[in-house]
Amino acid sequence: MRDKTSGQLKARPMSIKSEKARNFEATAQLQIPAWARVELAGPVRVVMKIYYASERPDLDESVVLDVMQSKYRMVREKGRDVRKCLRRGVYVNDRQVAQKFILRAIDAENPRAEVLVVPLQAQQMTLELEDVPLDVFDGVTPLDDGGLP
Repeated sequence: MRDKTSGQLKARPMSIKSEKARNFEATAQLQIPAWARVELAGPVRVVMKIYYASERPDLDESVVLDVMQSKYRMVREKGRDVRKCLRRGVYVNDRQVAQKFILRAIDAENPRAEVLVVPLQAQQMTLELEDVPLDVFDGVTPLDDGGLP
């Protein structure tokens, strides 16, 4: 990135994903069906249940959220910088996730992430916990004395 006044390169902080996270992304992207790549533009609710192979989880849900966003790159065309879509996602950017419900489970035979993305209307942003489908929590809401399953 160049400074507009001096033309010098500016450093900007970057986070570098591990090789394991990059491998997960590559395979996870292939599993998103074409019909789900609709590039939702407004706020969304994400309900995610991650099935780990063991009690030592090493998959962060933010990697799953990243996989579901569209991928863009700036390219030079006819002397201009143009933003090109390389891959359509479920939503445009994971910053649209206004509500997250992350559940954890163990399945040594079939580790996976099951994800439900629900678009929210502006007037729905004040949803109460009672509005969340109970089957997401197997009949137990986070406010119950029992906690999450």
